Amino acid sequence: MGIIVGAMALFVVLSVFSGLKVFSLSFSNDIDPDLKVTSTLGKSFFITPEQEIEIKKIEGIAAFSKIIEERVLFTFDNKQEVTYLKGVDPNYSKVNNTKKIIYNGQWLEENTYQVVVGFGLVQKLSLGLMDFNKHLEVLVPKAGKGTIENAEQAFNKSEIFPVGIYAINEDLDSKYVFADLGLAQKLLEYKSNQISGIELKEKPNADEAAIIKQLNNIFKGKVTVRNRAQLNESLYKMLNTENVAVYLIFTLVIVVALFNLIGALIMMILDKKGNLKTLFNLGVEIKNLRKIFLLQGTLLSVIGGIIGLVLGIIIVLIQEHFQLIMITPTLAYPVVFSVENALIVMLTITSLGFIASLIASSRVSEKLLD
Repeated sequence: MGIIVGAMALFVVLSVFSGLKVFSLSFSNDIDPDLKVTSTLGKSFFITPEQEIEIKKIEGIAAFSKIIEERVLFTFDNKQEVTYLKGVDPNYSKVNNTKKIIYNGQWLEENTYQVVVGFGLVQKLSLGLMDFNKHLEVLVPKAGKGTIENAEQAFNKSEIFPVGIYAINEDLDSKYVFADLGLAQKLLEYKSNQISGIELKEKPNADEAAIIKQLNNIFKGKVTVRNRAQLNESLYKMLNTENVAVYLIFTLVIVVALFNLIGALIMMILDKKGNLKTLFNLGVEIKNLRKIFLLQGTLLSVIGGIIGLVLGIIIVLIQEHFQLIMITPTLAYPVVFSVENALIVMLTITSLGFIASLIASSRVSEKLLD
């Protein structure tokens, strides 16, 4: 019973943390591409039409979008906020699902001064859509040297018009203001083929390593290509650390349960001492007598693990399909059934059960039988 409950609990908790991991990453996945190309040296790099053609020819790439990202100052009705201006081309909607993140309004059109702002920025600036009485302004520091005599010389400034609001989560809702790529290039004084990055969408089952290698060949190693996990390295690291910590804690619970198994096997050895002595006198070797209890303990662990795993799978599948346990009235507790988690549980139970049985069976000795 201890092994059954331990295996069931371990599988359920691992499934819950897999669900929480998927749930946490779903927010960043809405705004992060499968692959992102950035300059190794400096903030920007140049892309030629020939390079764009070569990127299109790469097998495994569904779409790509040229982008510009830069921290700039936004002002509205005597309020100021510094955040990222993200210039995107028309292909951006093919790389990221912009319809999914739009909370109100619409996505921006090409070659316009339209922008899409985050819900967090809307709250900070008390901003509204299509407000023609008050104008949202963007100010970008000018590049160059010399003494600045007035504010006009220090900044490139432009009035922009919010046409959409996006909402993802509290952290990301204030991170970006999406604008047309041409507008961003104009404000930053970039050339028409100068960008700060390329975002790419992969086809299903694409060979990511091969795509990265070809991208490095196209740009002759002057760019850095990162996948989604590398773009959110700290988040992935935190989630994986939490997963390992929970696994170790519940493995400790199983270890405690297996102490009962060791005790039970030792009691059985003492109870069957007379039978063991008879077998020993008939010529059965000590190592073979030990194998009896090693096998019995291992079978107890394996069978208990299988029953516990089946019960855990039933609980997880019920929650996944019927959403019985809720975090909020509209959000079910996230769980994900994973074959990998099932294999981890069985491997853990079997390994620890074998070690516990080995410890208990080692009590069978000639001294015990004398």
